[in-house]
Parts: sequence; structure tokens; C-alpha cells
Amino acid sequence: MSIKRRIALAAIAVCLSVPAFGQAYPAKPITMIVPFAAGGPTDALARILGERMAKELGQQIIIENVTGAAGTIAMAKLARAAPDGYTIGIGHLGTNVANAVIYTKLGFDLLGDLEPITRLPANPMLVVSSTAVPAKTLKELVDYLKANPDKVSGGTAGMGSGSHLGALEFNKATAAKYQLVPYRGTGPAMQDLIANQIQVMVDQSSNALPQAQAGKIRAYAVTSARRSPAMPDIPTAAEAGFPMEIAIWNGLWAPKGTPAAIVDKLAAAATAALAEPAVRKRMQELGMDLPTANEMKPAAFAAFQKAEFAKWKPILEAAGVKVE
Repeated sequence: MSIKRRIALAAIAVCLSVPAFGQAYPAKPITMIVPFAAGGPTDALARILGERMAKELGQQIIIENVTGAAGTIAMAKLARAAPDGYTIGIGHLGTNVANAVIYTKLGFDLLGDLEPITRLPANPMLVVSSTAVPAKTLKELVDYLKANPDKVSGGTAGMGSGSHLGALEFNKATAAKYQLVPYRGTGPAMQDLIANQIQVMVDQSSNALPQAQAGKIRAYAVTSARRSPAMPDIPTAAEAGFPMEIAIWNGLWAPKGTPAAIVDKLAAAATAALAEPAVRKRMQELGMDLPTANEMKPAAFAAFQKAEFAKWKPILEAAGVKVE
């Protein structure tokens, strides 16, 4: 640990232990770093959660979108922030597990330099296309892709993003490929899908489902073990003939060294936020799976992240997905 970080930690300890310094944490607004552009699934979750957590904590939570390199720029900024509880970050399976394997020169330890706060809802993926694509079923889509390998492109939020992992699973299950186009988030990619600038995506349900329900895109299958109550008419990929299961779980992190009391308070605020009936209803409407209160505890989330890293590391290495 650097001398600068030791000094920062000592100062935080003094501020937490001496009442003369004023109010207990938090005494000012908290910044939540979001690693993708506004309008995407991670941003939407951050804003829903942040608004309700702010009420629990009694301080505003300011959303800061830090885009680029599939979330690695945002997580690097979070890792360098003061460990005082006033900068936290939201991320997911891609940004906080897959990127630790894919990006070989991050300049920081993605697992070691961030403090897990709490596990958040998970998004199953939807296989979707623009309405200009003639296929009406997943099998027809696969046949269409195989017949037009150089004419179809699909959007992702960058190498290692959730949408990129979804595309890898789709390619593995169907043996169909298409040109991958990286964006700074799936919010902008979705707009291009609607406009038929790209034709295919494997995207998180919270981003894709509202567009499919509005008739702006076509949904073929959900990548969960069973149909979602939020989208009962959409078959699972297995039912459609191409078994694949992937869900993009989300979480909150703080810089390493953030005091346990602060981590616990943030986790408790997030747990209370997800227990709110209106918030739960909104998450379920977006097709998201909510974690239990025990799964949201910091220690349980830390263990879960390590297990996910152990699971995905050999998969990504076998796929040869690397960024120098």
C-alpha cells in the first residue's frame, strides 16, 4: 500500500472516530461511477438504485458516466479514488470479472484494488434484431446469419462487456457469426439497432425488452433456464433449439481500503432500496432477477465474484479473447 493511501486511510479513521469533525458518514454527496454511456442497462440500474439509496443515506448520489474500453477506464478511476466512501462504482460480470482476464495491461488489479460492496440484480440476455431482418424465429435468424456472414453486424459495449460475452455465447451455441461493432455502451448501440445501422444484438433484458415490447426491435429468445415472468411469450434459447444460459449480474464496488463500516452502510442502503416494493416491481418489469438479502452482504458478494472469476477465466482464455 502506498504512503499516500496510508495517509488517506489514517485521515478517514480520524474523521470517523472523532465527533468534533461533524456529521457521521455520509456528510456530503456521493459519486457513483457508471462505466457506460447514459441510456444503457447499467446506467438505468444505477439511476433507479441511486435515487432510492440517496433517500436511505440522506445524501444525493451523483451519477458520473465514465465510458470507454468496456468499463476499464471507469474502474481504473474508481481504484484511484480516495477510499472514503464518497466515490463508488457500479459494474457487472463483464467490467469486474471478464476484463480481469481480457485486458492484460490494466495498470491496476481489478479484483484486488476494489472493495466489493453488494451484489445487485442480474439481467438475462435477449437475442434481438432490427425489424428489417426477415427472420421470425431464432432458427431462422441463425440460418439468415449463416447465409449472410459478411452482411450482418451486431453491436456490443466493447471487448469484455456483457453484450460481448453474450455474443460469444451466441456464437458458441449456434455456430453463427457476425461482425461485432463496439460502442461506448449498449444505449447508443440500441439506437443504431432500431435504425438498422446494425442488425443483431445479444443484450441485457432491461435494455432490450422495452424496445421489443414497443415493436421497435424483434426478440427471439431469452438466455435463462426458464421463461421470464416479464416476457412469457419469448422462448428460452433452449426451447428455440440452441441451449445457452448467461445472465449479467451487477454489483457495487468502492476503492480498496474503504472502511468496513462505510461498506456495510452502503450495502445496507442498497439492500433497503431493493426491498422497496416500487423498486422491486420496476426491476421485475425489466426482466431482472433480484438477489436475496444474504447474497447482497459484502462478504457473500466478494466470494461470489471470486467464484465467477474462476468460472469465466478458462472460458475466456479458451476463446482467445485478449486486449494488450
